[in-house]
Amino acid sequence: MTTIQPGNFGVSFRLPLLILGFASLASGILAGLARLGWGVPLPSAQIVMMHGPLMICGFLGTVIGLERAVALGRRWAYAGPLLTGLGGAALMLGLPLAVGATAMVLGSAVLFTGTTMIMLRQRELFLATMVFGAASWLVGNLLWLTGTGVSGVVVLWINFLVLTIAGERLELSRFLPPSPVAKKIFMAILAALLAGAILSATGFGTYIYCIGLLGLALWLLRQDIARRTVKEQGLTRFIAVCLLSGYAWLAIGSIMLLVSGGLNGLAYDAVLHAILIGFVFSMIFGHAPIIFPAVVRVRMPYHRTFYVPLLVLHASLLIRLAGDGLALPELRSLGGLLNAAALVLFILSTVTSVIRGFRNKN
Repeated sequence: MTTIQPGNFGVSFRLPLLILGFASLASGILAGLARLGWGVPLPSAQIVMMHGPLMICGFLGTVIGLERAVALGRRWAYAGPLLTGLGGAALMLGLPLAVGATAMVLGSAVLFTGTTMIMLRQRELFLATMVFGAASWLVGNLLWLTGTGVSGVVVLWINFLVLTIAGERLELSRFLPPSPVAKKIFMAILAALLAGAILSATGFGTYIYCIGLLGLALWLLRQDIARRTVKEQGLTRFIAVCLLSGYAWLAIGSIMLLVSGGLNGLAYDAVLHAILIGFVFSMIFGHAPIIFPAVVRVRMPYHRTFYVPLLVLHASLLIRLAGDGLALPELRSLGGLLNAAALVLFILSTVTSVIRGFRNKN
């Protein structure tokens, strides 16, 4: 993203924010395992119901907010990830929901403000897409604070992540610019996602949203430069594999949502995890070797073991979705356990790569 200078915090301030985000990730994983029936230690009893907010707002919101603050280059922008990180901590400690939700609202408002400022300085479609994503998160958090359940705001939270990723990929498409027709199609997809999210409580809204998600998956598969870079070697190929497999999961999730007609029953678990684990975390696995060095100024040398967490992620999702589709709770629980294992392996792979980078530097 375009960097606005000057003014920024150093790594000594950024790293604790990143740690707060990963604390939410760890707690969210434990909460998810507890919901699937696994006996795991929990920081508080209430955390079982906070699986989604911790993963989406506490972890992903904090990491995205931190990345945006670094790009913006303004110290006040770091209030965003600080607030969402502290909001995640409040949820972990079992404080009243209003405490954590209020922090999330304020943190997402900072992200929306910062992203809008960048767009006003550089009026581009990819930035407008990110602004709509940030706005979706803010509206979802406001509804959550005022009493709407997670199931009632999750589509807005999905929009936050999907549109943020789509905007970032659209920005990089300048190396393989889409045609004017392709840009118009993208704008139609964006309109469908926004309209579908607003009307998601109705069957018609769900249909529009499914079309938007599927259209975005196909657009990215067709337009993303990953189609060409997958033929390269090393880190370049790994990133491309992550991206293309993530787009496939986005398509699968949208098709399942279309077939099920809504987020209900076992379809709720299957659709959400196909998109939020299959799509979103494939993107995270692929972008981590780029984002972490930029945010905390460490080297992450590529190693072929980067593929291990990605393979476990895909295999675990297939098992989980099979459990949902066949109504076999044991298989679904096993898939969930392996989902967690994939995320733990990703963290270990990241730490190992950073250590390798320090050794190579010395």
